Amino acid sequence: MRDDDFLRVEAHDCPMTACAAPAGSPCRTGKGKVAVQYHTARFRLVPALAKALTVPTPAIRKPGTLWLELPRPPAAGTESAGHVRIGYARASTVRQSLDTQLDALQAAGVTRVFSEKISTRATVRPELDKAVALARELRSAGVAVTLVVHEHKRLGRGLDLAALAEQLRAAGIALHFLTGELQGSHDPSGVVFTVLAALSGMEREYIRDRTLEGHESARTRGKAIGGATVTDPAMLSMALHLRAQNLSLRDIAARLVISKGKKKGQHPSPATVLRMLRDHDETAGSDA
Repeated sequence: MRDDDFLRVEAHDCPMTACAAPAGSPCRTGKGKVAVQYHTARFRLVPALAKALTVPTPAIRKPGTLWLELPRPPAAGTESAGHVRIGYARASTVRQSLDTQLDALQAAGVTRVFSEKISTRATVRPELDKAVALARELRSAGVAVTLVVHEHKRLGRGLDLAALAEQLRAAGIALHFLTGELQGSHDPSGVVFTVLAALSGMEREYIRDRTLEGHESARTRGKAIGGATVTDPAMLSMALHLRAQNLSLRDIAARLVISKGKKKGQHPSPATVLRMLRDHDETAGSDA
């Protein structure tokens, strides 16, 4: 690090809501004292320091003493390089359309949009990563950036959404939702955002639990869950005969033919054969 790094950091307002030190002044603690190091969200606004772990407050700023606002640098500007709105749209499956989201983003004046069709559960979402990377790059250049999304569920739910929002806030990137429970611009560190994000995660778990309960209740009443079965006693008998010859599941499936339903004439999948044999073995074991 260079001796004048602190001046480069102080060229920016601190985006931390608990600090909010203006340009020209060091960061401050929640107790109103000069912080011993600059907040991460602030020094990462300086491209050369974006990967630094810490940037200490120099002795000239008297860390640990009562914080006082210092004069703002004459050349400092809050948003001198303009404002860019980056859009992100996502659908969970390839069959779902992105048209509604894309139309809404266009109507909101967003010209640069990243979109993809991928599940919320995916740990890596390439287009979202690209959108955030571009936002960080523009923000490091001094441009005000807002990530615009049709609805918060397009980004994620619960803790995943809160974690992403915190990353954006730390980088000084604003977040705006066009519709939904979190419609509008929110402070990701605020209580309202945190509570609603958590509730959205609980909503998914609630729906999942109720679905599983419904499946279990249906099974106890003898109702089948899922699509129509493609197996029958004749297929089971042949599968048992082939298994006795030590054939693999793939080879067994290739020798079986579905005799009814929409898939009549086709071969069952190895997974179907596995389930059929496993159910038979479990039944035989319980009867023994």
